[in-house]
Parts: sequence; C-alpha cells; structure tokens
Amino acid sequence: MSAGWVGGATRARGLLSRCLGAQAVGHLAASASLGGALRQLATTPYRRFLTADATVTEAQRAVSATLLWHLRVLAGWLPRSGANAVRVLAAGFEIANTEDRLRALVGVPTPQPYRLGALATAWNRLARAGSPGEVRAVLAASAWGDPGGEDLATTGTAMRIAAAVRAAEAAPPAQRWAAGRAALLAARGRFVTDRPLTGPAARHAARLLGRRAVEAASFEEFRRQLVPTARWTVDGIESPDELWQAEARWWTALDRDGRGLLRGARYGLEPVVGAVAVLSADAWRVRAALELAEHGGGSPEVLDALV
Repeated sequence: MSAGWVGGATRARGLLSRCLGAQAVGHLAASASLGGALRQLATTPYRRFLTADATVTEAQRAVSATLLWHLRVLAGWLPRSGANAVRVLAAGFEIANTEDRLRALVGVPTPQPYRLGALATAWNRLARAGSPGEVRAVLAASAWGDPGGEDLATTGTAMRIAAAVRAAEAAPPAQRWAAGRAALLAARGRFVTDRPLTGPAARHAARLLGRRAVEAASFEEFRRQLVPTARWTVDGIESPDELWQAEARWWTALDRDGRGLLRGARYGLEPVVGAVAVLSADAWRVRAALELAEHGGGSPEVLDALV
C-alpha cells in the first residue's frame, strides 16, 4: 500500500470529525428561526463560508461549499486514481456550475461558481463558453460527453446520468449508489416531469439500469425491469408521487453504507469513498435542517425522518 493511500485513508477518517451528526442536526432543524439556526451553525465546521445575515439559500450554498472544500482537501492527499475517484464523486458541483452558466447566458442572476480546483473536469472551459451551443461543444469534447441538447433541463439530466456512470466505473464501492441515483433520475424524468431520457442520457442510463427499464411505459414496469443494483431505491414505492420517500431512502443508504465502508477497510479506496458518502449525507441533512428552521422548526416526526 502506497504512502498516498495510507495518508489519504487516514485523512478521510479524520474528516468525519467535520460532520455535525444526527443529534446536532436535530437541534439545528428544531430552531424556531433561520437566524437561530445560523447562530448554531456558526459554531460548527460549516461556518467557513457562512455569513451572519445569509438567506436560507445562501446558507445552504455555504454548507455545500464547505463540503466541497473538504473533498478538495481529501483529494490532495490521494494518489492519482484516488483523486480521480473523488473528482467523479464530487461531479455535482461542476453540474451546478454548468447549469448556472447556462442560466447566466440568458440573463438570469446566478451566484459565484463553486471553486472546484483540481476537482474540475471541464469547468475551466465551460466557464468561458459564450453560448449554450458552446457549452454543449465543451461537454461533448470532455469526459462528460455530448448531452444531446443545449437547453438547461437536457444538459443537467444528461450530466447527472453521465456522473452516475462515471462514478460506478471510477469508484466501484459506489456502484450501488450510482445505479440507485440513476434510477431516481430516470423515474422522476419519465413519470413526474414527463421528460423521458433520450439520446446519450438514455444510452448511459441503460448501462446502469437495463434497457427495458429505461424504455418502460409504466412505473410498475419500470420497477420490475430495473436491475437489482438499482431496484432497491424504489422497492415498495407504489407510485411516482412517493419518489420523495425513495430519495430520502437513497441518502440514508449513502450514510449507512459509507460508514460500513469506513469500518470494513483499513486503507485503499473503500474508506475514501465511505468518507465522501458520509460527508455528503451530513451536508444534505444540514441543508434540510436549515429549510425546516426557515419555516419555524421541524416537528418530532420530521426530525426523526431527517436524522
């Protein structure tokens, strides 16, 4: 085992101290106001990019930016293959930046891009794109591949499906999560927003979900045709209206399985992937807790589901 893997795995476990954890998230969510929640958050590792007068959207973005910072630090400790795995697992930040770039190109105000550093895949070129067509061309010439269109919805969906495929390939311990994520994306697009996967996104999704699932005409058929590594996300989900439950299940599994990876391996890729999963799930819960605080605090039932 190389020194890079030893140092990276050690750093990965050390970063778990930056998580809030279930109890602290519960206290945050129970805050009677966003201001109270922000004062609590300012005493935690999530304070790095936080401002005292932040809106809920700004505070949630600060939480995400802190997660990204931790992932950048972790990648810096790893050998090339490990850093590449973290880059792929952190792809959501480049997707968010790309979607904001497309919004900015049509005059919609957007926040400052996430600072990706070495976790960027094609962002340096995407940031300079002067039209949606140029954004598509940059993606097509990169590891992202052609999204199959220039509009925001098509580009975002295609990038998320591509990210799931890349994660399954570059980080094998994350394959089950990647397939589950792709299943949720495909189900929501086909049966909720009436935007079924087409073109490159459909072909990529078929690699994780099975062609018959991607082409399914009904939600029941979709569930039945999914490959086992993806079906777990929608087991027991009877209709598309219940997909929010599947989403919460996915995050719960991410946290639980991530902790299992951290316990089950000493060095190598598994504890790194496990740490990324646990850190990501913690940030998701913190963002959700801030949303609850914005609306006056969460009930005991909501808190139980959250933490």
